[in-house]
This record gives sequence, structure tokens and C-alpha cells, in this order.
Amino acid sequence: MSSLPEIRRSDRAMSEDEVVRSLERGYCARVATVDASGYPYCMPMLYVSINGRFYIHGTSARGHLRANVDRCDKVCFEIDEPGEVFAYGRFECDTGLAYRSVIAFGTIRVVEAESVKRDFLDALMAKYANPAWQRPQGFYPRLGAITVYEIVIERVTGKFIPLPEMSQQWPARDRTMSPNATAPDGRSSGAASS
Repeated sequence: MSSLPEIRRSDRAMSEDEVVRSLERGYCARVATVDASGYPYCMPMLYVSINGRFYIHGTSARGHLRANVDRCDKVCFEIDEPGEVFAYGRFECDTGLAYRSVIAFGTIRVVEAESVKRDFLDALMAKYANPAWQRPQGFYPRLGAITVYEIVIERVTGKFIPLPEMSQQWPARDRTMSPNATAPDGRSSGAASS
């Protein structure tokens, strides 16, 4: 395993089962690679998991993603489930977001085997296609026009912040992070009870 940093807020860490469930529910992944200049390149991608590996695809035309993958096989993969924005204190900076997110680090490679590409497309359509479309299943005349990428995860973490009950949100409860601050208009407090 790699020596990547651990989650700073371990009290917000998701269990392994929660991480797996989030990855199964996830709709869109953000996949980040690094280009030749050292800049990260991140793009949203539909994804599927097959036998513990993750798969994405793009055009067979060589673009930014393919150039990065050919140069360096390191990848970061992120999915999230955003929730509601909530206030926890009396100043605008005392605002939070309820969410669940999973971040995975690993390696990425181009899939050459046509059978794996077909398995990927079958899984992709099973996950995203609408059965009401009534299109021929398993027929992919443009198979040669796509590039399928396989991501092998080396390390994965999940983090969450639940939406607090209304009784735990401002103004019912004041958890202002700078309680002695005074706003420019002279107000230092709002409705608050701890």
C-alpha cells in the first residue's frame, strides 16, 4: 500500500461497508490524472465496477485523458453524494454541507481486450440505461470507437457529514466558530442557545 495521508477528521470516516455502498450508488465519478506539465486534469465520468475494479470510457481519439494515462498510470477517483447546506453559527462563514464522499487512489490502464470492453458496456447500460428505451441489448457497433480504462484501487477512504437535526442547527443551537467576533454593523450575536 501507498504512504498517502490518512483522513484528518477520523470522526467523519465512513466504514468499509459504507464506502462500498456509496461506490455502488454513485452516479458520476471525477477522475483525475496528471499531465506532462504537472497539472491535474479532472473530468466527470460515468463508471461501473466489475470484479472489484472500476471502469470508465471515452473516445478512441487521443485527447488529454489518454495522453496523461499513456504518460503516468497514477489516478485519483472521487464520487460524492451532496446533501443540504446548513447554518451552524451566526456568521456566514459558519455554514456547512451535509455529504458523503469517497476518494480512491490507484492506477489506470487502457483495456485492449474486446471481451472486457463488451463486459464494461453491458455493465454500463445495466447501470444507466432506461429499460423503457427498448433498444437492442448487447449490440455495440461503435465498440472500436471507444477507449475503456480500468482503474485498480490501491487505497480508498470515505468521509461524511450528516445533516444535523433542526435542534442542532442555528439559530436553535449556536456553534459559531469565532464567538467573540463582532460584525461590522456592531452585532455580535444572533438568536442563540447552547
